[in-house]
Amino acid sequence: MARGLTFGLLAMLITPTVASAQNYFQALPPDKGFPDSVGINSTWVIVAGLLVMFMQVGFMFLEIGFSRGKNAGTVVAKILTNFSIAALAYWAVGFAFAFGGPANHVIGTHGFFLQGFSDPLKTFPIMGFSDATIQAKFFFQFVFCAVSLAIVWGTTLERIKFGVYVIYGTIFAAVIYPIVSGWVFGGGWLQTKVHAQDFAGSSAVHLIGATGALAAVLHLGPRKGKFGPDGKPRAIPGHNMPLFGLACLVLWFGWFGFNPGSTLNALDGRFTQVVVVTNLAAAAGVIGAILTAYKVTKTIDIGMAGNGAIGALVAITAGSGYVSSWGGVVIGFIAGVIVPLGVYAIDKKIDDPVGALTAHGLCGIWGTLACGIFTVPSLAAFNTVGDGGLVYTGNFTQLGRQAICVAVVFGVVFVASYLIFAIIKATYGMRVSEDEEDAGLDISEHGMYGYPEQFIPAPELVGYGAMPKAVYSASSTTSTQEVPA
Repeated sequence: MARGLTFGLLAMLITPTVASAQNYFQALPPDKGFPDSVGINSTWVIVAGLLVMFMQVGFMFLEIGFSRGKNAGTVVAKILTNFSIAALAYWAVGFAFAFGGPANHVIGTHGFFLQGFSDPLKTFPIMGFSDATIQAKFFFQFVFCAVSLAIVWGTTLERIKFGVYVIYGTIFAAVIYPIVSGWVFGGGWLQTKVHAQDFAGSSAVHLIGATGALAAVLHLGPRKGKFGPDGKPRAIPGHNMPLFGLACLVLWFGWFGFNPGSTLNALDGRFTQVVVVTNLAAAAGVIGAILTAYKVTKTIDIGMAGNGAIGALVAITAGSGYVSSWGGVVIGFIAGVIVPLGVYAIDKKIDDPVGALTAHGLCGIWGTLACGIFTVPSLAAFNTVGDGGLVYTGNFTQLGRQAICVAVVFGVVFVASYLIFAIIKATYGMRVSEDEEDAGLDISEHGMYGYPEQFIPAPELVGYGAMPKAVYSASSTTSTQEVPA
């Protein structure tokens, strides 16, 4: 019976794929080829998507670097699992919910399993300006979804049950992210009725992820030992700052797919302008964060320098196709100032190990609002969304639209996520036991340390992998990474 059920499920998954392939190839031109522009633009979109996919490596290294050694390995399993969940859920229904509808839609109604295209050169209405193939556009939007899902878990390190990733990740990638992001840059009502500007996702990707992260941590609570008896926060240092530095550079590199790739077009050369604006903003963010952190702590904070780059990249994501180079510098620098101030303030009450609420949340809000200040009127007209910003027009119209976008995205995602996590907490549970948290998630959730030599005495490493769990638990007492009680 189990075998029959397995084959049945496989048939359900394969059938739409076969149908889609038949529609695709039947619709090819008689000469079995496309115009050169289709191949060039499709190649660019896929390459940009691969750069965004590579950002998963950046998220993995960043979280490992900010974790203690006993929780390094679990991040690898989490990244791989969530990326895979997002791939399947977004293919099945997410892409259709986000882009499969007419202008002003609330939820898309066609394009499930990438089916229903009579002509492969035609695509979802909002992306009709590009002749890249639908498969290229799907892949590019999927990796955006995977990035947003990765952001959710930055606040939950070192104490969450692994199964929570699977449950919430499926709902997020299939429903929450597609619907809300579709409102913002999928031709939905926030884009076409409110005229909110978000070129590549400060709100549609980063704020959505950070809002889910806030809902998660409010249910989960802080790590054991994070707050002392007096309620004051204690530092729980990450175990590998060089790895964190590598993560920041990987993310910076990947962002050159994230923002420029959103042009979906290589032939007009416009993506090169987006590259320059993005890079200048990130550089300004590092400087802003270092100066601000030094003003407060009198030290050159490594974590703040890296998060300054990330926060600035998040902030410029919305305006990268709307603002000039000088506007990008200002937006990035202010984001760099926001990062340390936000991290210091949030850390007093909420345990956010990687600073996700600030870098992706506060900076996502700032970047979205910044369009209402710095958008160049000609670029607004080119993108056919909204108007110029305050510094060019002298009015607050576009800034008001951006504020509505922020309020809607945050409100809807927070309410939905908070309720989902409440249900998970009441049924499956969200947090590992105190003993499991003390031992570390590597061993308690996966039965394997990320750094076995660090936690298991050398003689016991012989036959490692077949040892009883009790031995693992006993050997975990060799860790020197614990925070004092």
